[in-house]
Amino acid sequence: MSKVDPFPNLLRAFFYEWLVEQRNASIHTVRSYRDTWRLYLRFVAQRAGKKVAVITLADLTASEVIAFLSHAEHERSSTIGTRNCRLAAIRSFFHFVATKDPASIAQCVEILHIPIKRAPASEPSYLDPAEVTAILAQPDRSTVEG
Repeated sequence: MSKVDPFPNLLRAFFYEWLVEQRNASIHTVRSYRDTWRLYLRFVAQRAGKKVAVITLADLTASEVIAFLSHAEHERSSTIGTRNCRLAAIRSFFHFVATKDPASIAQCVEILHIPIKRAPASEPSYLDPAEVTAILAQPDRSTVEG
């Protein structure tokens, strides 16, 4: 007797029972998570040489998630913000899996510990005194509107 992989049922339950019914997530969140999972499953399938339909929960490792995030950021030219949104979608699923499938807790914890990436902070930009003077000189002060 072969053991049935819980991944398809967990993914369905995550989207329909958890996100939509229990969390009442917006349609934008659901679509964003859906798009993340489409990309992630295709990525894993390509690397494993499998079809998406035969991917198991065991195929979705922390190293695969890290490779996917790197792929999204470098090959797909996604921003750090997009990369972090993809990670949030994957983390949310594995947080859900940890509560539903105790046998997978170790795998879930590894994925949940993948850190978000911090974007470099841009320096604040100010107007120099000449620019302020030029802006203030524009209105005609001899009229009420000016």
